[in-house]
Amino acid sequence: MFGFAFALVPLYDLFCQVTGIRGTGPEAEPTSQEVDSTRLVLVEFDGIVNSNLPWEFEPTKRRLEVTPGEVASVAYRVTNLANEEVTGQAIPSVIPWFGAEYLKKMACFCFDNQTLKAGETKEMPLRFYVSKDIPKDINTLRLSYSFFNTNTK
Repeated sequence: MFGFAFALVPLYDLFCQVTGIRGTGPEAEPTSQEVDSTRLVLVEFDGIVNSNLPWEFEPTKRRLEVTPGEVASVAYRVTNLANEEVTGQAIPSVIPWFGAEYLKKMACFCFDNQTLKAGETKEMPLRFYVSKDIPKDINTLRLSYSFFNTNTK
């Protein structure tokens, strides 16, 4: 089971590259013409940690109403509960899955592995926007992160 869980991270990365679901990195800042001030979209946040990663991980805000096209920021707080340095990788997912193409991450801890020293706590920022092209029938997006241990011990 450990080998399977460990293999999920690179397999997910490959899947996302092929399908374009997650994107390959930061998005560009939206322009002022890309704002739809006539509506709000609720973005919900959560986070889970794989059982082989000794971390606590949660968003500092659970929900945020955003105007499509405007940049928003939240943070996630993570604590390494181990007595040694540990490296993890966050894998994002969006619900509904077809809403993923409208959630644009400009800065995200999920773009890189995160290494925490023994007992270290840090806040990891997330800057994003919801595209103004999001269909009118999508009023809520849930952004969820799953953190996996990437240590090769």
